[in-house]
Amino acid sequence: MTLKRVFDFIFSIFVLFFLSWILVLLWFFCSIDTNANGLFTQIRVGQHGKLFKIYKLRTMHISDESISGFGAFLRKFKIDEIPQLWNVIIGNMSVVGPRPDIPGYYDLLEGEDKKVLMLKPGITSVASLKYVDEENILQQHMNAKEYNDKVIFRDKVKINLDYYNKGNFFVEDLIIICKTIGVIAKTLNKK
Repeated sequence: MTLKRVFDFIFSIFVLFFLSWILVLLWFFCSIDTNANGLFTQIRVGQHGKLFKIYKLRTMHISDESISGFGAFLRKFKIDEIPQLWNVIIGNMSVVGPRPDIPGYYDLLEGEDKKVLMLKPGITSVASLKYVDEENILQQHMNAKEYNDKVIFRDKVKINLDYYNKGNFFVEDLIIICKTIGVIAKTLNKK
């Protein structure tokens, strides 16, 4: 077991232990807000291209796929991502790593870019910090999917390759976690 994996496991157990009662409340409110199970699961591409089920708090109405009012709040502060700590505990995610995407992106990488799949996907990363406001960025473009595919996704691959090539995951992870906490704190102060 690597130092990164030991850290991921201990960190996730610790955070989930202290947030478990809050998660139960959030699940309850999400269930009421969306008229569905407050826990959302989706298939994502993981390490070595292996598919896995990711856990999030539900932020969208099933009927029309619109983001709920409470869901918008959860997304803004990344609170909907907290259940992914369970993914970290069971070993198909890391605290820090490329954000896991739906099939049709990372699983189609070729050549040098495919090294990104050597990494476990993570809850946070340098790329997710850079694109913390990704939804708003995409709303500014007429063809959001095309802009995502040709610009944002390509940039994320480059950023994640830089992370892979640095190789000193433990030190790099601590820096990224601290920056993530800083971004969340900055968002809270703006509120």
